[in-house]
Amino acid sequence: MTTASAATVLVIDDHPLFRKGVLQLLASAKTLTPVGEAENGEAGIEKALALEPDLILLDLNMKGRLDGIATLEQLRARDVESRIVILTVSDDANDLVAAIRAGADGYLLKDTEPETMLRQLESALFGQTVISDGLASLLATALRQESAVETRSRADLTERETMILACLAQGLSNKLIARELDIMESTVKVHIRNLLKKLKFHSRLEAAVWAVSNGMSGR
Repeated sequence: MTTASAATVLVIDDHPLFRKGVLQLLASAKTLTPVGEAENGEAGIEKALALEPDLILLDLNMKGRLDGIATLEQLRARDVESRIVILTVSDDANDLVAAIRAGADGYLLKDTEPETMLRQLESALFGQTVISDGLASLLATALRQESAVETRSRADLTERETMILACLAQGLSNKLIARELDIMESTVKVHIRNLLKKLKFHSRLEAAVWAVSNGMSGR
């Protein structure tokens, strides 16, 4: 982060007017500092690698060789550790699931109220998963439909994995989970990898939504 309270943000979107509007919104927030913009996936990847921003806002349906999902996949493949939130007009469940499985930390609609969006972006920076109102239920429904085909059970998890899954359901980051359970952050990563494999999920957010739908969000 640029200061103790300001997080750096990169905006990748192929619509100049919308991109400028988002940059202005970010500049109005004391906790967020826009440091770059890109009009396509290729340029976005280059800037992400050069700037190492705390947060990346990524459009889903972009023109050019790389759309949002392909850009997201390449960013994760290149070990970009920035929090990445999809900012899109699409409320299609397939797009939502694809984004989460590609490594998105959130999925927000472009018609979100500015004040609400800023609050959600700040939450994303603190390790929480953010999804626009109404879309979480779409993801949960998709996961329930999959569960009818693929059997998933908490009984397959160890006690520690179950505890960590409950932390994921609360939206905690790896660092906060490690602090909560008094274990190393590297150990948390191993447990998350194992529980995702056992539950046949591609991402922590999928697991978190599934856990919430199964009553694991309470402390």
